Amino acid sequence: MTDTTTEDPGAPPSGGVDLVLLAAPRGFCAGVEMAIKALAWMVRAFDGPVYCYHEIVHNQQVVQRFREQGVVFVDDIDEVPPGRPLMLSAHGSAPEVVQAARDNGGFVVDAVCPLVTKVHHEVKVRAGKGYSIVYIGHEGHEEAVGTMAVAPEAIHRVESVAEVDALPEFGTPVALLAQTTLSHRDWADVAEATTERFPDVWTPGRSDLCFATTNRQSALMEIASRCDAVVVIGSANSSNTLALERLARGAGCATVLRVNSAGELPRRADGSVDLHGVVGVTAGASAPEELVDQVIVALDPARGVEEVRLTEEDEYFPPPRNLRDLLVAIDAVGGLGLGADPDRRPPSDDRALAASAVLADLA
Repeated sequence: MTDTTTEDPGAPPSGGVDLVLLAAPRGFCAGVEMAIKALAWMVRAFDGPVYCYHEIVHNQQVVQRFREQGVVFVDDIDEVPPGRPLMLSAHGSAPEVVQAARDNGGFVVDAVCPLVTKVHHEVKVRAGKGYSIVYIGHEGHEEAVGTMAVAPEAIHRVESVAEVDALPEFGTPVALLAQTTLSHRDWADVAEATTERFPDVWTPGRSDLCFATTNRQSALMEIASRCDAVVVIGSANSSNTLALERLARGAGCATVLRVNSAGELPRRADGSVDLHGVVGVTAGASAPEELVDQVIVALDPARGVEEVRLTEEDEYFPPPRNLRDLLVAIDAVGGLGLGADPDRRPPSDDRALAASAVLADLA
């Protein structure tokens, strides 16, 4: 825990925000870091436009930043002109989408999060062994749609106990898998109901729930009981962001706000933020740290910011192999003095390069 308060801790609130409790971990996860850096390097490596199947991550500001760089986001591979470079989003794509992208003739980078790839693999293996798969996931979410398409004849999506109760009696062994970005609260009751309904259900040795999602939820719960209000930063189509919002409300916080940016905070007539006392701040896994900084500036806490850190995260996902190979080739050409743009050369240490810094450079 890092305490950066600047005044007497016993001083009474001034009527505005007294103290910000800043949850950590928050913001970008390893999968989002990888996907954002990968798309930024594609922008630099190719003459525009670069295409992306679905939003690269679920955050308005991130998507807009890439649009300003000429990236075109599409919901159908048929919208991509033949031969154009294409990235597939971090949420994972159906097998037929991946094949259609490759058949289109351009350079294709699949930026799917490795944790989603793990679930796709589990679906494929269990279906191949004759299992019926109960999949806990949100209807229409891109990750759920892509995962279900791996074995549509074997998978049954549920997101409530009632839907588990309505499942048929399977004449096959049953496996239980899940969307990675669910909250534990979303998952636990449905998983328990599935286990009660199918006592011999197979589950993976390691939970499908994303460690980063779980960490952000646990960090929020660490501060929630101390807060008069909680601000969750992230977009409305971000599953893990909405899970944080629900978690804060379930913890009994009197005021819970989900905002895309500081501009959406409630204001008084004098322009100051209309919150008071102790305000908790966290951010979904697709929200850049610059948005957190802007929210804290707008809150202007009288006693500063106290970061409450639950755990350290050091997970790292490297860029997809074919993109790494391309960047090495560009670097080699530049090294030979053949006129390669130095801005297109790969970083010497990708792991040490933050995606938030890459986004700032794009601006």
